[in-house]
Amino acid sequence: QVQLVESGGGLVQAGGSLRLSCAASGRTFSMYAMGWFRQAPGKEREFVARIRWSGGSTYYVASVKGRFTISRDNDKNTVYLQMNSLKSEDTAVYYCAAGHSAGSYDSWGQGTQVTVSS
Repeated sequence: QVQLVESGGGLVQAGGSLRLSCAASGRTFSMYAMGWFRQAPGKEREFVARIRWSGGSTYYVASVKGRFTISRDNDKNTVYLQMNSLKSEDTAVYYCAAGHSAGSYDSWGQGTQVTVSS
């Protein structure tokens, strides 16, 4: 099991930027990937981005491509989500997740609120 702690959420105006962080501890040595998901009020949780722990390849949902960047610091066991050009529709609780096999996430953080005002 991996323990995940997110930070960096907050309130920002449309067009602004925020950086989320997610620190991992525990069974990090065998992680396959880490990802970010979000859940807006009244909607289901959706995938945002993920990064392979080995190699660093990334993948984004179309709605954030070109605006968000996921990165990792292996030495610190931390993954980041740099969010630029934020829109009101980005408002959601953002969750960090870790997985030990392709396409599967077995550990989740507690979530951090991101609110974008228009």
